[in-house]
Amino acid sequence: MSDRAPVPEGNDEEAPLRLDRRAGERRRTDRGEVVRIAAVGDFHAGEEDAGTLRVLFAKVNDDADVLLLAGDLTRWGTPAEMRVAVAELAEVEIPIVAVLGNHDHESGQGSEVTTILRDRGVHVLEGDVFELNERVGIAGAKGFMGGFGRSCLTAFGEAETKHFVTASMDEVHKLELALRRLSTPIRIALLHYAPILDTVLGEPEQIYAFLGTDRLADPLDRFDVAAAFHGHAHHGSFRGQTAGGVPVFNVSMDLIRREGVGELYYVHTIDTHPAGEDMALVSAPERDP
Repeated sequence: MSDRAPVPEGNDEEAPLRLDRRAGERRRTDRGEVVRIAAVGDFHAGEEDAGTLRVLFAKVNDDADVLLLAGDLTRWGTPAEMRVAVAELAEVEIPIVAVLGNHDHESGQGSEVTTILRDRGVHVLEGDVFELNERVGIAGAKGFMGGFGRSCLTAFGEAETKHFVTASMDEVHKLELALRRLSTPIRIALLHYAPILDTVLGEPEQIYAFLGTDRLADPLDRFDVAAAFHGHAHHGSFRGQTAGGVPVFNVSMDLIRREGVGELYYVHTIDTHPAGEDMALVSAPERDP
């Protein structure tokens, strides 16, 4: 008989917290109690990709306490593709938290693919939260485009431009409200689009505005987020930080492999009881020079 966690019925926000196997289990090391976060985005499952990632995803049970999926789980956002993506997660027993990406919306079936994920027990966040334990919580939103710094698009001119900026600000507000809802002292943010310029560097400058917006960075700083994860910028940079010092990781699968920080996902460790209880101690893996 399988010991895999039962799949919760419906979309009851409380149920997954009770049913996830090993949800929030603490790991004690010589540094104290830690939570290990595995994160990856942009693996773009197609119908022909069945079975290609299943073994790699199965390893996450030993490597981490929670798996974050930073969007673009499919190529065209069809239910058939999302069923393939879900099948690749079949052996994952730790909690899974996800946001959708632009590819997952391409076919206009966002509700359908979200239902497929939730039926699997994946916590899909659209301005929502998932509290891993009493110390660590995750706030998630897709984010959106808009640009960075002085190149950030403003709501001026045609109605279409104003609608675009409004869509971007709506995602900022979703992230802000989610972070505000978290009752945990350690807050993690999960996005698809980039909240800072640093992690899109390496992409063609002409497309920076389509890869994210630093309007998303303000809530990260105001709520003292311990770490933020996003995807989308496949050719960007692995790590950066907000103006307030929040570490931000671009966990696009191609970038993770190119940087040598993981075979499929990046594992980030957070000390859940840091000295002084002021904020989480975050660490990135050491790499050979």
